Amino acid sequence: MPEKTTLRRARRDRAEGKAATTQAGEFVREEMEHAKRGKHPVKSRKQAIAIGLSKARRAGVKIPRKKGSTARGRSGGSRSTSRSSAAKSRSGASSRSRTSRRSR
Repeated sequence: MPEKTTLRRARRDRAEGKAATTQAGEFVREEMEHAKRGKHPVKSRKQAIAIGLSKARRAGVKIPRKKGSTARGRSGGSRSTSRSSAAKSRSGASSRSRTSRRSR
């Protein structure tokens, strides 16, 4: 939960017509301060920024999500998605029949 002062500053920035990133900067600033004071452990500055941006989104700041911000990216399983579902089912059935023949 963000502190009241942080919410107040972000609302003031919105009222002044400042950019969404400026409003979110208040939440990031608060999170950096928490990390510095040891209120909760973060492994890196990037993690503190991510937590601050998440808090800002929950508070209603309209920040666009960065594309490809996941660990693997959007196309993590491109090889498996190129095969059709019929080909997947055929390959699974044939591998099962081979293993059952070997065990006999």
